[in-house]
Amino acid sequence: MTIASGEGRSILFDVRRVTRRFGGLTAVNEISLNVSAGECVSVIGPNGAGKSTLFNLLAGTDRPDDGIVRFVGEDVTGYTPDEFARRGVARTFQHGRVFGNLSVLDNVLIGAHSRLAIARHGLPLIGAIVEVFRALVPGAALRDEDERLRDEAKHVLARFGTRLLPRIDAPAHSLSYANRRRVEIARALMLHPRILLLDEPTAGMNESETAEMQEFMLELKRGGLTILLIEHKLDLVMRLSDRVIVLDDGKKIVSGLPEEVRNNPLVIEAYLGHRHVGQQPGRRVAVAA
Repeated sequence: MTIASGEGRSILFDVRRVTRRFGGLTAVNEISLNVSAGECVSVIGPNGAGKSTLFNLLAGTDRPDDGIVRFVGEDVTGYTPDEFARRGVARTFQHGRVFGNLSVLDNVLIGAHSRLAIARHGLPLIGAIVEVFRALVPGAALRDEDERLRDEAKHVLARFGTRLLPRIDAPAHSLSYANRRRVEIARALMLHPRILLLDEPTAGMNESETAEMQEFMLELKRGGLTILLIEHKLDLVMRLSDRVIVLDDGKKIVSGLPEEVRNNPLVIEAYLGHRHVGQQPGRRVAVAA
């Protein structure tokens, strides 16, 4: 079943009153949101607001205690990461995760092999066993497929200009931090996602690297990819986002258009406490920049 949004676009994620508790801490407190196809929706908030926990609930690396998560109308609450991946949900992590001893190319190919194993065999363990057997007993069809996937991976890597292609055979651990983040995104794109969850993709990047990443995400958006973004660099958020959702202390306090959110007193207070926005807070935030 496809749910139509108010703007005529299908809703991918439809989240209703999702809650996640860790002992006496409620990290995500009855959050509801939706993301329509083709949108870029950003989730912002101070450190500890519950943003990454929310992403974990939407990608299957954690399960909610209460509430419902629907994807394209299907109740996927509590599904595992491979079940989300099978439906086209790909993600990156706040702290980048690459396989350091594998080459850039092999890191990216993992996304394709995960996609094919799930598509062919359904269950990831069975799929992995069958894929290993196919690799040990290669035939012409397998060699052709391998060549096709390598060409596809090179095409994805080429989208990052000269950042990754010249290093295609280098081990991932030899890359700069920014390039490891790019490899992680390239691997996610090889899954052919319907929605891409990006958790602080520009963390640790300097100004020029951030500008490059912003342009890359704009290119993905122009290509029609749906993006759910966590990001602390709010100038970037304001340029990329169709809508912005603000969390504080596990709760959604504001959602709306970027300019509406930027100037909302609740948002300013969440970041700066009761300080005036013109004062210098203890933590660097550009809400009113």
